[in-house]
Amino acid sequence: MTPKAVIFGCDGLSLTSWERAFFARHDPFGFILFGRNCDSPDQVRALVGELRASIGRPDAPVLIDQEGGRVARLKPPHWRTAPPAARFGVLAARDLEAAIEAARLNARMIAAELSDLGIDVDCVPLLDIAVPGAHDVIGDRAFGRDPSVIATLGRAVCEGMLAGGVMPVVKHIPGHGRAAADSHHTLPVVETGRAELEASDFLPFQSLADAPWAMTGHVIYTAIDPDRPATTSALAIEEIVRTWIGFKGVLVSDDLSMQALSGTLGDRASAALAAGCDIALHCNGKAGEMEMVAEACGALTDESLARIAAAKTRLSAPSPIDMAAASSRLDSLLGLR
Repeated sequence: MTPKAVIFGCDGLSLTSWERAFFARHDPFGFILFGRNCDSPDQVRALVGELRASIGRPDAPVLIDQEGGRVARLKPPHWRTAPPAARFGVLAARDLEAAIEAARLNARMIAAELSDLGIDVDCVPLLDIAVPGAHDVIGDRAFGRDPSVIATLGRAVCEGMLAGGVMPVVKHIPGHGRAAADSHHTLPVVETGRAELEASDFLPFQSLADAPWAMTGHVIYTAIDPDRPATTSALAIEEIVRTWIGFKGVLVSDDLSMQALSGTLGDRASAALAAGCDIALHCNGKAGEMEMVAEACGALTDESLARIAAAKTRLSAPSPIDMAAASSRLDSLLGLR
């Protein structure tokens, strides 16, 4: 059986009987964890095992947003506090080579922590640009304002993740940094002209068009499609993401339960897949919404399966890492000691 083209979250620290039955019945491609699912290393390992066992696929991907800074599902005391992306951008302004090393090393350390738990996909790096006056939903999650620096540091993060056996997901393609609203709560509309978008917002994604996975942004770009956000716009996905940017990897939607999208959850899932996303993402673990999404999602297409298989070839078997030495080196690079 081919898995459905959907990734689901779950409600708590362990699976309920309903969740186990639901996942077994619908066979989602994978899962995503949030802070509500993460209490201790042993608990997270057990939950990851439960999720995969529920569908009988030990290689089912398990995702997380472990960016560093304010977006981190794994927190102290069990896991370290990683710096936000902006810290590496500040360093890059002084010493680009040091920033590249620091970004790669930080990603490799995050990958080691995730691999220890059985988590094999991290939704990093953000390639969004930091735009003055935009909503701070991106803010210090971005490396900065220079597209070339963003691309360079983003590639370092991808390299660190892949070396640690964790799949990176560049986001939010084709760019969320210019949005004046938070897409968790409302639909951002960007009216910037296409030429400027291509010279700034879209450029880091084009530079990393060879990334294995990417996540869409729930943002309307009126210069591309004035009626639909990128996630549900065939124009934006085909003309910009797949053609102008040239991204050929696995394309997953951002969370369908975010309020930027309209219609029922089933409508949203159908629209994202019809527009060209390979996989729909639903995160909040709410049973009623999950039922609607599951009914709307068919099996992964042959084209999506080929992209998934190609992405897997990019992963390396993780080499050992001395976390204490790596932490000391990272602190030194960032001027923390």
